[in-house]
Amino acid sequence: MATGTTHKGSRNWSLPNLLTYGRLACVPVVTAMLFWPELYGVRWAALGVFAVAAITDFFDGYLARAWQQQSSLGRMLDPIADKLLVVSCLLMLVADGMITGIFIWAAVIILCREMLVSGLREFLAELRVSVPVSTVAKWKTTLQLLAIGFLIAGPAGEVVLPGTIHIGNSLLVISAALTLYTGWDYFRAGLKHVSDD
Repeated sequence: MATGTTHKGSRNWSLPNLLTYGRLACVPVVTAMLFWPELYGVRWAALGVFAVAAITDFFDGYLARAWQQQSSLGRMLDPIADKLLVVSCLLMLVADGMITGIFIWAAVIILCREMLVSGLREFLAELRVSVPVSTVAKWKTTLQLLAIGFLIAGPAGEVVLPGTIHIGNSLLVISAALTLYTGWDYFRAGLKHVSDD
């Protein structure tokens, strides 16, 4: 029994899980920085922390599979960390004025989809039905993170790359379209199991 407990505990502190913990820790840091985006260098610092968090999103899952260090805790925390990072940044960017007008609808679509999928996953988990992540969903996540990165850079990024904000908003719209598609995919899968029940 002690050996099994130790093995489970060691997996909870594996490198993939540590990367997920780090991504969770980055969320309040980026959020706090975006409270004062007008201060010199703060946008670049926020972008740096966000970029590190986004990179861990790829490596934690990849390493867990490659090293066979997958754990129940990691499977639970990984999507939570992703959603917290995306949702908190989108809210701060709307408050900051980087996302305005019609582009706010793109952010709303993304936020609604995250709540829909979370509810569906909880429902399907009770039925012991797993929902695999599709290739389109992975592209959606990548575009979301890129869009948020450009928008975090915002005015500071415009100095280096004119059109930074426009690129960010355009990527946000594309990712919102993919969000609608993948959200419907998940919803349709959920309805199938409701009908079967």
